[in-house]
Amino acid sequence: MEHPAGRPFVPAMKLALAEARACLATGDVPVGAVVLDAAGDVVAVGRNEREARQDPTAHAEVLALRAAAAVTGDWHLTAHTLVVTLEPCPMCAGALLAARVPRIVFGAWDPKAGASGSVYDIARDRRLPHRAEVVAGVLEQDCATLLDAFFAGRR
Repeated sequence: MEHPAGRPFVPAMKLALAEARACLATGDVPVGAVVLDAAGDVVAVGRNEREARQDPTAHAEVLALRAAAAVTGDWHLTAHTLVVTLEPCPMCAGALLAARVPRIVFGAWDPKAGASGSVYDIARDRRLPHRAEVVAGVLEQDCATLLDAFFAGRR
């Protein structure tokens, strides 16, 4: 069930899903991300490119953050929101906090490596110097279905 606070993020999640689908051409896990500015306008997008780049850090969130920093000219993304189809992993949650992103919106939960409320909660850990608001479950079923279909074809 979609979180009521997530409704304003549905258009951005649809764009993130389009980015995720583009991963299928390279064999990458279909995860897409979008960075929004304070007005809700798209600043940057990213998608998983680990296979395409042979780079273990080329996760959708990291690539979207890099693109947003390039567009804004500042790595401090203190007025931005990241929208991503899958709950961020520990590396990505850490990168989001390092960039000072105050809000993380995601679609599907990641019960194996999620770090924004499922396995870990790095994004909201009070022991860390920065934290983010987390909005989970935006277009959750669409995001989960895409991932389930991808992994079903690999089993």
